[in-house]
Amino acid sequence: MSNSTKLVPTPGQTVGPFYGYALPYDKDRELLAPGSAGSIRLQGTVYDGAGHTIPDAILEIWQPDAEGNVVHKTGSLVRDGYTFTGFGRSAVGNTGVYTFTTVNPGPTEHGAAAFISVAVFARGLMNRLFTRVYLPENEEALAKDPLLSSLDPERRKTLIARRDADGGLTWDIRLQGEGETVFLDFEGTGTRGAAK
Repeated sequence: MSNSTKLVPTPGQTVGPFYGYALPYDKDRELLAPGSAGSIRLQGTVYDGAGHTIPDAILEIWQPDAEGNVVHKTGSLVRDGYTFTGFGRSAVGNTGVYTFTTVNPGPTEHGAAAFISVAVFARGLMNRLFTRVYLPENEEALAKDPLLSSLDPERRKTLIARRDADGGLTWDIRLQGEGETVFLDFEGTGTRGAAK
Protein backbone atom coordinates (compact mmCIF):
# COMPACT_ATOMS: atom_id res chain seq x y z
CA MET A 1 0.00 0.00 0.00
CA SER A 2 1.41 3.39 -0.90
CA ASN A 3 1.84 6.18 1.61
CA SER A 4 -0.61 8.35 -0.33
CA THR A 5 -3.52 5.93 0.18
CA LYS A 6 -5.94 7.08 2.86
CA LEU A 7 -7.75 4.54 4.95
CA VAL A 8 -11.44 5.15 5.45
CA PRO A 9 -12.73 4.37 8.94
CA THR A 10 -15.38 1.71 9.28
CA PRO A 11 -18.74 3.30 10.13
CA GLY A 12 -19.90 2.98 13.72
CA GLN A 13 -22.71 0.66 14.68
CA THR A 14 -25.75 1.79 16.60
CA VAL A 15 -27.02 0.20 19.79
CA GLY A 16 -29.71 -2.40 19.07
CA PRO A 17 -32.48 -3.10 18.89
CA PHE A 18 -31.38 -6.58 19.90
CA TYR A 19 -32.36 -6.60 23.53
CA GLY A 20 -34.39 -9.80 23.66
CA TYR A 21 -31.26 -11.90 24.06
CA ALA A 22 -29.66 -12.01 27.54
CA LEU A 23 -30.64 -8.54 28.77
CA PRO A 24 -34.15 -9.07 30.18
CA TYR A 25 -34.38 -11.27 33.27
CA ASP A 26 -37.11 -12.29 35.69
CA LYS A 27 -38.38 -9.38 37.81
CA ASP A 28 -35.78 -7.05 36.28
CA ARG A 29 -38.02 -4.00 36.79
CA GLU A 30 -38.93 -4.88 40.39
CA LEU A 31 -36.35 -3.40 42.75
CA LEU A 32 -38.66 -4.74 45.43
CA ALA A 33 -41.89 -6.69 45.25
CA PRO A 34 -44.95 -4.71 44.12
CA GLY A 35 -47.16 -3.89 47.09
CA SER A 36 -44.25 -3.98 49.56
CA ALA A 37 -44.26 -1.35 52.29
CA GLY A 38 -42.95 1.91 50.82
CA SER A 39 -43.03 0.71 47.22
CA ILE A 40 -43.87 3.15 44.45
CA ARG A 41 -44.17 2.94 40.70
CA LEU A 42 -41.76 4.94 38.50
CA GLN A 43 -43.22 5.12 35.00
CA GLY A 44 -43.03 7.13 31.83
CA THR A 45 -42.72 7.09 28.07
CA VAL A 46 -39.62 7.25 25.85
CA TYR A 47 -39.96 9.52 22.78
CA ASP A 48 -37.74 10.11 19.74
CA GLY A 49 -36.94 13.51 18.22
CA ALA A 50 -40.16 13.55 16.19
CA GLY A 51 -42.28 12.93 19.28
CA HIS A 52 -43.01 9.29 18.42
CA THR A 53 -42.77 6.63 21.09
CA ILE A 54 -39.81 4.24 20.95
CA PRO A 55 -41.03 0.65 21.38
CA ASP A 56 -37.68 -1.09 21.86
CA ALA A 57 -35.59 0.92 24.33
CA ILE A 58 -34.20 -0.37 27.61
CA LEU A 59 -33.70 1.70 30.76
CA GLU A 60 -31.45 0.90 33.70
CA ILE A 61 -31.73 2.67 37.04
CA TRP A 62 -29.44 2.87 40.07
CA GLN A 63 -30.55 4.51 43.28
CA PRO A 64 -30.06 4.68 47.03
CA ASP A 65 -32.63 3.21 49.38
CA ALA A 66 -35.31 5.29 51.13
CA GLU A 67 -32.80 6.42 53.79
CA GLY A 68 -30.25 7.60 51.21
CA ASN A 69 -27.88 4.66 51.66
CA VAL A 70 -26.09 3.45 48.54
CA VAL A 71 -26.81 -0.26 48.58
CA HIS A 72 -23.95 -2.77 48.20
CA LYS A 73 -25.97 -5.98 48.24
CA THR A 74 -25.87 -8.59 45.50
CA GLY A 75 -28.96 -10.09 43.94
CA SER A 76 -29.98 -7.68 41.18
CA LEU A 77 -30.00 -10.38 38.50
CA VAL A 78 -31.62 -13.08 40.65
CA ARG A 79 -34.39 -11.36 42.59
CA ASP A 80 -35.46 -12.93 45.86
CA GLY A 81 -38.50 -10.68 46.35
CA TYR A 82 -37.28 -8.75 49.39
CA THR A 83 -33.61 -7.67 49.00
CA PHE A 84 -33.34 -4.10 47.73
CA THR A 85 -30.19 -3.74 45.62
CA GLY A 86 -30.81 -0.34 44.05
CA PHE A 87 -30.56 -1.60 40.45
CA GLY A 88 -33.29 -2.32 37.92
CA ARG A 89 -33.75 -2.76 34.18
CA SER A 90 -36.92 -2.24 32.16
CA ALA A 91 -37.63 -2.75 28.50
CA VAL A 92 -40.30 -0.38 27.22
CA GLY A 93 -43.46 -1.91 25.82
CA ASN A 94 -44.84 -1.52 22.31
CA THR A 95 -46.31 1.82 23.38
CA GLY A 96 -42.93 3.18 24.56
CA VAL A 97 -43.96 2.98 28.23
CA TYR A 98 -41.61 1.74 30.95
CA THR A 99 -42.32 0.98 34.59
CA PHE A 100 -40.30 0.13 37.70
CA THR A 101 -41.38 -0.88 41.20
CA THR A 102 -39.01 0.86 43.58
CA VAL A 103 -38.88 3.22 46.57
CA ASN A 104 -38.52 6.96 46.82
CA PRO A 105 -34.74 7.39 47.08
CA GLY A 106 -33.47 9.31 50.06
CA PRO A 107 -30.85 12.04 49.67
CA THR A 108 -27.30 10.69 49.95
CA GLU A 109 -26.20 13.81 51.90
CA HIS A 110 -28.06 16.07 54.31
CA GLY A 111 -29.89 18.77 52.35
CA ALA A 112 -29.13 17.21 48.95
CA ALA A 113 -31.77 16.58 46.31
CA ALA A 114 -32.85 12.95 45.97
CA PHE A 115 -32.49 11.42 42.52
CA ILE A 116 -32.32 8.18 40.56
CA SER A 117 -29.55 7.63 38.00
CA VAL A 118 -30.76 6.42 34.59
CA ALA A 119 -29.09 4.90 31.53
CA VAL A 120 -30.98 4.73 28.22
CA PHE A 121 -30.28 2.23 25.43
CA ALA A 122 -32.27 2.77 22.23
CA ARG A 123 -32.22 2.38 18.46
CA GLY A 124 -29.98 4.84 16.67
CA LEU A 125 -27.73 5.50 19.66
CA MET A 126 -24.01 4.92 19.28
CA ASN A 127 -23.65 4.78 23.08
CA ARG A 128 -26.03 4.63 25.99
CA LEU A 129 -27.21 7.93 27.42
CA PHE A 130 -26.94 8.87 31.10
CA THR A 131 -29.32 11.14 32.96
CA ARG A 132 -31.10 11.58 36.29
CA VAL A 133 -34.65 11.82 37.52
CA TYR A 134 -35.21 13.96 40.62
CA LEU A 135 -38.04 13.76 43.15
CA PRO A 136 -40.21 16.89 42.89
CA GLU A 137 -40.90 17.70 46.54
CA ASN A 138 -37.85 19.41 48.08
CA GLU A 139 -37.67 22.67 46.13
CA GLU A 140 -34.89 24.09 48.32
CA ALA A 141 -32.67 21.05 47.69
CA LEU A 142 -33.52 21.10 43.98
CA ALA A 143 -32.50 24.78 43.76
CA LYS A 144 -29.13 24.01 45.41
CA ASP A 145 -28.35 20.88 43.37
CA PRO A 146 -25.13 21.51 41.37
CA LEU A 147 -26.44 19.87 38.18
CA LEU A 148 -29.89 21.44 38.25
CA SER A 149 -28.60 24.90 39.15
CA SER A 150 -26.25 24.79 36.13
CA LEU A 151 -29.25 24.53 33.76
CA ASP A 152 -31.78 27.12 32.66
CA PRO A 153 -35.26 26.55 34.14
CA GLU A 154 -36.75 25.00 30.99
CA ARG A 155 -33.94 22.43 30.73
CA ARG A 156 -34.10 21.76 34.49
CA LYS A 157 -37.74 20.64 34.18
CA THR A 158 -36.71 17.70 31.99
CA LEU A 159 -35.04 16.05 35.00
CA ILE A 160 -37.81 16.44 37.57
CA ALA A 161 -40.56 13.81 37.83
CA ARG A 162 -44.24 14.48 38.47
CA ARG A 163 -45.80 12.97 41.60
CA ASP A 164 -48.87 10.88 40.78
CA ALA A 165 -52.03 10.79 42.88
CA ASP A 166 -51.15 7.24 44.03
CA GLY A 167 -47.71 8.39 45.26
CA GLY A 168 -45.80 7.08 42.26
CA LEU A 169 -43.64 9.09 39.86
CA THR A 170 -44.11 9.82 36.16
CA TRP A 171 -41.10 10.94 34.11
CA ASP A 172 -40.92 10.98 30.32
CA ILE A 173 -37.69 10.83 28.33
CA ARG A 174 -37.25 12.75 25.07
CA LEU A 175 -34.14 11.74 23.17
CA GLN A 176 -34.09 14.82 20.92
CA GLY A 177 -36.13 17.82 19.84
CA GLU A 178 -38.42 20.06 21.82
CA GLY A 179 -38.21 19.29 25.54
CA GLU A 180 -35.14 17.07 25.05
CA THR A 181 -34.10 15.44 28.31
CA VAL A 182 -30.76 16.65 29.65
CA PHE A 183 -28.18 13.88 29.26
CA LEU A 184 -24.86 13.76 31.12
CA ASP A 185 -21.41 13.53 29.59
CA PHE A 186 -18.96 11.73 31.88
CA GLU A 187 -15.99 12.48 29.63
CA GLY A 188 -15.68 15.97 31.04
CA THR A 189 -17.30 18.02 28.30
CA GLY A 190 -20.45 19.01 30.17
CA THR A 191 -24.08 18.04 29.70
CA ARG A 192 -25.65 17.25 26.36
CA GLY A 193 -28.37 19.74 25.56
CA ALA A 194 -27.50 22.14 28.37
CA ALA A 195 -28.17 25.80 27.79
CA LYS A 196 -25.19 27.67 26.42
